[in-house]
Amino acid sequence: MAELSGIAPHTVRRQAFDIRPLPGAGAEITGLDLSQPLSTADFYRIHQAHLQYHVLVFRQQTLTPQQHIDFSRRFGPLQIHVLKQFLLAGHPEILIVSNILREGEPVGLGDAGKYWHSDLSYKETPSLGSMLYARILPAIGGDTKFANMHRAWETLPDALRQAVEGRRAVHSYTATYSQPKFGAGWRPALTEKQLSEVKSVSHPIIRTHPETGRKALFVSEGFTTHIEGIPADESRDILQALYQHSIREENIYTHRWQPNDLLFWDNRSLIHLATGCPADCPRQLYRTTIQGDIPF
Repeated sequence: MAELSGIAPHTVRRQAFDIRPLPGAGAEITGLDLSQPLSTADFYRIHQAHLQYHVLVFRQQTLTPQQHIDFSRRFGPLQIHVLKQFLLAGHPEILIVSNILREGEPVGLGDAGKYWHSDLSYKETPSLGSMLYARILPAIGGDTKFANMHRAWETLPDALRQAVEGRRAVHSYTATYSQPKFGAGWRPALTEKQLSEVKSVSHPIIRTHPETGRKALFVSEGFTTHIEGIPADESRDILQALYQHSIREENIYTHRWQPNDLLFWDNRSLIHLATGCPADCPRQLYRTTIQGDIPF
């Protein structure tokens, strides 16, 4: 893992913080100040909790954009989103997720997460994880749902398991790009250059977590277009069955945001969904995305 430049983590004083498992999935971390440098021991504890619980909720954080970026980089290099117009000025590692309009123009990606997905699964090297930091929360709605894809694989019926073992599926950023769900107008037309950055890729339907060795389903309604090597109608039916199985209630953790929450989830283990909020309820969050490995 990368370390913060100019800081020797072994000389940093440890912090006293609690890790409390949440119902269904995830864990809540309290008593930790991420604006301060982390010791090697504290970072290791967080890393292990992330692998165990898949989504961590850091409460009551007060982070500058650079501190958000620095903490994210402890886990690896950061990926820059293709929608450059929604990157934070001076900090391109941060994608603005927001339904706020300024002079009639969106300041961020207003319908991010409108379908179940794993961030950047449409890249040859998808995301390890994402960190989403609450800046402005809506008065109503705005929850984020997470589905455990390890559990989805482990409970998959035998017929479906046999249908997908050894197979690959294609992922595309444009699969649902132009299909509005939170209202029209949030998705700008992609330029030829942007389209060249998000060419379709093929990944195994069942991926192995590179750090834990656990298997997980790796398909989603947001980005997966079809299964390779089988007829289109058969591919569609199998994918629909996988989607429905993945988001059964026992696989779901629903995060209800609190002010200054920072969420860190594992895109190798989970898919997630933004539930949306009323258009007149302002919402703004900052997201960093950490590069992972080629799925296998």
